[in-house]
Amino acid sequence: MEPGLAFLLPLFMGLLQPGRGGRLEVEPPEPVVAVAVGESRQLTCRLPCAGPRAASVQWRGLDTSLGAVQSGAGSSVLSVRNASLSSAGTRVCVGSCGSLTYQHTVRLLVFAFPNQLTVSPVDLVAGRDQELACTAHNITPASPDVLSLSLLLGDQELEGVQELGLEEDEEPQEGEDPLFQVTKRWLLPPLGTPPLTLHCQATMRLPGLELSHRKPIPVRHSLTSQETRVTTSLEAILEQNSTPSPGGPGNSPTPGNSPTPGNSPTPGNSSTRPCHPEIHQSPTPGGLELLCEAACGPGIAVHWTRAPGDLAAYKKREDGAQAWLSVLWAGCNPEGWFQCRLDPGGHTASLYLLPETCSPPMSEALWMGSLVLGLLLLTVLTYRLWKCCQPARGPQGPPAPLK
Repeated sequence: MEPGLAFLLPLFMGLLQPGRGGRLEVEPPEPVVAVAVGESRQLTCRLPCAGPRAASVQWRGLDTSLGAVQSGAGSSVLSVRNASLSSAGTRVCVGSCGSLTYQHTVRLLVFAFPNQLTVSPVDLVAGRDQELACTAHNITPASPDVLSLSLLLGDQELEGVQELGLEEDEEPQEGEDPLFQVTKRWLLPPLGTPPLTLHCQATMRLPGLELSHRKPIPVRHSLTSQETRVTTSLEAILEQNSTPSPGGPGNSPTPGNSPTPGNSPTPGNSSTRPCHPEIHQSPTPGGLELLCEAACGPGIAVHWTRAPGDLAAYKKREDGAQAWLSVLWAGCNPEGWFQCRLDPGGHTASLYLLPETCSPPMSEALWMGSLVLGLLLLTVLTYRLWKCCQPARGPQGPPAPLK
């Protein structure tokens, strides 16, 4: 290199030095940042700039839900408070140092994953093939690459199960954020001897984050042949004592007429299929009555959990597997979702009612005024018809003289 050029190169680099800057520093540094619905998060962006001139840094968004931004000398802080699904989107930090400009892109992912797992049936019986359903409620995103449901025995997946299908349904919500319920069903092999507990595990895998919830499923003993025989005999005895005979009161069982294992019916196994409630509606004077019921055997109950407006404003009555809800003036009822839930099991049924065209009731004074006006119009019309029906008469002169 020529001596002159060697002397000028450091000077030339020195002239450029004040305009140079480092790379943008973003916290957290991941390109995708996950935040739960209702939580808050801060994104901080900094740019070091050599020389006396401070860098200009600013967060910008590609949508309308940018959040609260506070920018100062060389840094900018984006605060997302009480995150909703509409808060998700792309954020861009733009920084400039002299004539150089930098940018860093972050995608904000908002998710919902509450610990709301339900299973049906709530317990299992050893030594029997049976079907099981596990449901995760109020979640998003619900895609299979994000959410998975599995059955665990201890810390290992249960072997020998047959998957029966995966269902995804949108759950009704008051707000704008759509949330989902995901149900997975399995056919289980005969389980071993209790004490034994399975778990349904829901796992959500997001960039840089993995969450999971578990729901225990106890396994109880199956009835032995001796227990079945005793149970059947007791059921037959109680039924015989409670049913009067044609000749009088029920006969007491004797060794000759007691049921035997050979001719007594075996108790029916309770269904292992998931139980779902149903909502029926029927008109009533001045309103509408909704009935939520579940024909799933003993030990269950249904409850109303949601109605347009305030649920406490409705008249309701709940009795085990049936629950009634009265909606007054159904023609003017508020638009929205009615929902009831099954316990145990957690399955829900929903009904959406649309308001119909209705008019306010007519007051008594207005009704009487309308009646009087109608009578007057009828009188005038009758008089005019009577006048029109009379024969026409000409003018009468003096009588002609007799000849």
